Amino acid sequence: MAAVCSINFDEFGRPFLILKDQESKNRLTGVEAIKTHIYAGKSVANTLRTSLGPKGLDKMLVSPDGDVTVTNDGATILKMMDVDHQIAKLFVQLSQSQDDEIGDGTTGVVVLAGALLEHAEQLIDKGIHPIRIADGFEMAARCAMDHLDKISESFPFDKDNLEPLVQTAMTTLGSKIVNRCQRQFAEIAVQAIVSVADLERKDVDFELIKVEGKEGARLEDSLLVKGVIIDKYFSHPQMPKDVKDAKLAILTCPFEPPKPKTKHKLDVTSVGSYQELVKYEQDKFVEMVQRVKDTGANLVICQWGFDDEANHLLLKHELPAVRWVGGPEIELIAIATGGRIVPRFEELTAEKLGKAGIVKGLSFGTTDEKMLVIEECQNSRAVTIFLRGTNKMVVEESKRSIHDALCVVRNLIKDNRVVYGGGAVEIACSLVVSEQADKIASMEQYAFRAFADALESVPLALAENSGLNPMLEVTSLKTRQIKEKNPWLGVDCMGKGTNDMKSQNVIETLTSKKQQISLATQLVRMILKIDDIRSSADGSEY
Repeated sequence: MAAVCSINFDEFGRPFLILKDQESKNRLTGVEAIKTHIYAGKSVANTLRTSLGPKGLDKMLVSPDGDVTVTNDGATILKMMDVDHQIAKLFVQLSQSQDDEIGDGTTGVVVLAGALLEHAEQLIDKGIHPIRIADGFEMAARCAMDHLDKISESFPFDKDNLEPLVQTAMTTLGSKIVNRCQRQFAEIAVQAIVSVADLERKDVDFELIKVEGKEGARLEDSLLVKGVIIDKYFSHPQMPKDVKDAKLAILTCPFEPPKPKTKHKLDVTSVGSYQELVKYEQDKFVEMVQRVKDTGANLVICQWGFDDEANHLLLKHELPAVRWVGGPEIELIAIATGGRIVPRFEELTAEKLGKAGIVKGLSFGTTDEKMLVIEECQNSRAVTIFLRGTNKMVVEESKRSIHDALCVVRNLIKDNRVVYGGGAVEIACSLVVSEQADKIASMEQYAFRAFADALESVPLALAENSGLNPMLEVTSLKTRQIKEKNPWLGVDCMGKGTNDMKSQNVIETLTSKKQQISLATQLVRMILKIDDIRSSADGSEY
């Protein structure tokens, strides 16, 4: 906006815009404007199309600071892309919405939306009004989602049989960099969710799951800790390396003598006065330490720091301490240990202490880096997933992958209905929508057929990315689904010799698939309704 206009203010302080270079601007309206939007959306979708599926290609993204990210996660790719066009930004938000709500299907939803726009352009060229196209797409989306409800299967599980959840999480991780540790990561995600889930209410509190990462080891060294890991260590190297039956004082007040709350300066004019001041500070600090010890605490977790002298006095009085612990970690420690966060020393009592079975240090190979693990907490529901990797890029991608797996398992606990992937449900819905089009007498039947063709873009992309002949593969699958009446026949991306996705355990949640269709249709409707745009001579819009 700043490049094409400036803001000024009138005599009453009200802002108004002064548009610059109006003679070089031309206004696009009607079909031309809609086609401009469609072109921008298709460009974004085509970028992500090659990343779809387990054999999809990764994208290398370089930030302005030179940090390199290699990923095939749709939401991450779009978030890190430098996108200027406003319609393209809507696609970024579309993928982010899918990631926030579901956690999976962030690439598929963009590919589907791009395919819908592509087929909408063909209908516009035939002279069909954009609103009729949008209405037809919405009707077709409802038809597809109703069919998904009919063909979905219930997925029973309980705490004694978590294998179904593990299989679903493995499907999510199949297209990620961490797929060589597919089962291990899937089991970690399932155990973490089950630890914090309330199965009766079908609710999962993500706040109780913390994901930490540290580079310098193999992916296989990742583990689930039934407790809290903090990227800090005891403040003094001579403090004990572990504390058993820990009683934690969780402080958000500084562990130092109080400063005078006055603007007047204090002049120390003699050695005696200085020594008195030092003695006062030491006495005050010893009093603080004693106050903490009187409550029965044997470990201090402090949000603020303290100087070397304070550190020495803590060691002298045998009170281990951890300093500079961040606010989110403080809250998680309080939840896990059942303690209370104390903002003032005067408010510290024995009832506000947190309790843990053991607090110990973790060291990493030959490096000096160490972290603290708080285990056997009073609230056993709080867990930490500790991820390892050879470098920062792998660790960050592992975090994104485990987040997707956690979200999928969470969705299954909320709604345990599933469908099978590999493009099988898209083909099944395409056949139903195409059949329904023949029963519609109005103009919307063209939109129905276009929607059915757009649904096939997902299995086409999967087949293409797997090195198969896309048209031949999808045509064969459509014929087989009709003859065998089996909606679970999809693209055999991994070359396992069968197209039955149910036997391959390629499982997707019903919630994810319905959300993809719904969000893509809503976005396309929004784009088709925008028919006015002003563009500069060089083609850039604002």
